[in-house]
Amino acid sequence: MADTFPSLLSSLLDKAKAAGATAADALVHESTSESVSVRLGKVEEVERSENQDLGLRVLVGQRQACVSTNDFTPSGLTDLAERAVAMAKQAPEDPYCGLAPSALLAQGPFPDLDLWDGQSPISDTLKERALACEEAALAIKGVTNSSGAGASVGHGRTFIATSTGFFGDRSGGHHSLSVSVLAGEGTAMERDYDYDSKTHLDMMRAPGAIGRRAGERAVRRLNPTKMKSQRLPVIFDQRLSAGLLGPLAGAINGGAIARGTSFLKDKMGEALFPADVTITDDPFIRRGFGSRPFDGEGVAPEKLDVIKDGVLTAWILNCRQARQLGLETNGRAKRGTGAPPGSGTTNFDLPAGPLTPEALYHETGDGLLVTETFGPQINSNTGDYSVGCSGYRIEKGEITAPVSEITIAGNLLEMWRNLSRANDFERRGGMNAPTLRVGEMTIAGN
Repeated sequence: MADTFPSLLSSLLDKAKAAGATAADALVHESTSESVSVRLGKVEEVERSENQDLGLRVLVGQRQACVSTNDFTPSGLTDLAERAVAMAKQAPEDPYCGLAPSALLAQGPFPDLDLWDGQSPISDTLKERALACEEAALAIKGVTNSSGAGASVGHGRTFIATSTGFFGDRSGGHHSLSVSVLAGEGTAMERDYDYDSKTHLDMMRAPGAIGRRAGERAVRRLNPTKMKSQRLPVIFDQRLSAGLLGPLAGAINGGAIARGTSFLKDKMGEALFPADVTITDDPFIRRGFGSRPFDGEGVAPEKLDVIKDGVLTAWILNCRQARQLGLETNGRAKRGTGAPPGSGTTNFDLPAGPLTPEALYHETGDGLLVTETFGPQINSNTGDYSVGCSGYRIEKGEITAPVSEITIAGNLLEMWRNLSRANDFERRGGMNAPTLRVGEMTIAGN
């Protein structure tokens, strides 16, 4: 049916104009996903999902409304357009709403970003991957049980059209594999996990390698102790270091800035990170999870150095947010079928530093390596941060005993200013960072 979407969207926009809309845009999103979950060598669940959704946004002057449907019949589209226009006429005026300016719309041909390898393995193949991953984890001496393993594949395609003449389509996909196992017995059991996710199967680590790492991590966590309350350097393991980028992405989002609810609202042009840190948001990385040739409003994006030599240089903006702030969109609109465009990052990366993780541990002396976190709490108005965690002591530059049942706390502004990077950057999602060390945080333990 994808071949008919250009004409379908064009027809829908015509229906919206005929019903009284002064402007409109529409999109269709279709997706397919399949997953298999196993535990202790047996299949527990097989799931497959196929979806097609259509969304329409209409504007009547400075009033707008959004509606969605999965009824693609001509009569259904007519009803959708008429209902959307009727809703818009009842909506309050919004002086900032509107379509993207024509001059900012992306122009084809769009670059080939190679966002999916086209492989859709059947459930038997996914089952084999999950079973091999779990088997390798259970083979590690000391591993006594499994929480399960899962393999999945998914891909989607989005078509966007506007009444100003833009039409574009983009697609992408992913392969994922994960496993979680337990080591020890009785009340002394400890759990750990490993996973991988890539846009292309040939970039994935082997199932056996993922399973072995999960098993080894679980065994290493046996017999944890608590740490005494103190202030020490804290190192965030690479698999969760991107968690320090999430609050930054949220705080520079145009919606939060326009509402005045971000602790960074007055920090534009200020140094937030060390001078050797540049954080990029790049929509054009080949095989990147967040890559896209145009945003949710059809705008041509650009690579942004959000943090340049430590200094905050950009907000993440869609058209509405940009108008409210007196700026110009930078092509970061994100769009679902049932609501107006929001905004968000694409490939949000803090690149590798000069040191290996081991060298970073050695340089640290005494500190804490965090390998798992639980329930982070972030005050969006102040940047205060706290999270429960477990991990390992670092003593005299070496990883030693496991620790658990502790909380770490600090303020993100202070944490970011005292950040050091390892060289183990890996892309496993839309937000990526290497192992990171925060100069000092408060550890609450015994």
